[in-house]
Amino acid sequence: MAALPAAAAPRRLSFGELPGWAEADHEAALRAFRVSLEKARPAGAVRGEDWAEIASALPPGAGEARSVFEALFVPVALAPDALFTAYYEPEIAGARAPDSRHRHPIRRKPSDRALLSLTRGEIAAGRLDGRGLELLWLADPVEAFFLHIQGSGRIRLPDGGLVRVGFAGRNAHPYRSIGQALARRGLKGEAASAGGIRRWLRANPARAQALMNENPSYIFFEERPGLAEDEGPVGALGVPLTAMVSAAVDPSLQPLGAPLWVEAAAEGFAGRLMVAQDVGAAIKGPGRADLFIGAGPEAGRRAGRIKAPGRLVTLLPRGAARRIGA
Repeated sequence: MAALPAAAAPRRLSFGELPGWAEADHEAALRAFRVSLEKARPAGAVRGEDWAEIASALPPGAGEARSVFEALFVPVALAPDALFTAYYEPEIAGARAPDSRHRHPIRRKPSDRALLSLTRGEIAAGRLDGRGLELLWLADPVEAFFLHIQGSGRIRLPDGGLVRVGFAGRNAHPYRSIGQALARRGLKGEAASAGGIRRWLRANPARAQALMNENPSYIFFEERPGLAEDEGPVGALGVPLTAMVSAAVDPSLQPLGAPLWVEAAAEGFAGRLMVAQDVGAAIKGPGRADLFIGAGPEAGRRAGRIKAPGRLVTLLPRGAARRIGA
């Protein structure tokens, strides 16, 4: 991942300085924001009382969404530049029990905390076998690996049934990009993109597991039975994500629940109003955001192509904007 510039003082903006603001889909963003507001979290200058003030001032019914944002928030750039990536919810073939086709498990989080010290490589070598932690069995080890990267997915069973799974926890090891590992081996650009990584893993099955093990992080899953097929996965705020509206941020620096203005050099994101509803292991810094594209193969192809510079503007409650002296 390209390095972001050094942090700079937050900069207060006007809504007129956001290209495309007048034409944005304010209604979709306001719907997502309303769902998130009860669970919105403080970070940086934003405090719990700031969200309480927003909740008390938010009109209860349908209204002119643009005017709501302009009345309650101040646009603030917390970093001078931003880097955007994208993610999606994959759909993968799987089964409740192993068979000749479905041989690659995803697992529940173990209750024994000592087992969380195991690396991906140790787990792949069988260190968790025989403990009854297998949740579902997948047909494709490469797609199973990418399910760990995305953190949620749709598992299509042999009878056509659909099981939704989501993040239940992780082991004690940090995420490391195997794209960067491929880049160190001389594969650059498209070859080290999500699509390029898939192609390399499939073309090199004897070496695939060793490469995947270079990311020692391992994700545990749980079923999410309450979700309808047309709903997105549940993000870190505990609410379903909305395609092209939800984004993942660094919750230590960006307040979860906050509206975001995204200006990315990527199709569909040149000026888009979104909401911080999720987090990601690789999303670090005030200028990083991961944009949720949607579900299925086409969303996956589109997400894999996005790694774009731009500007990320956070819509802060007015009290928080004053507090940081923006």
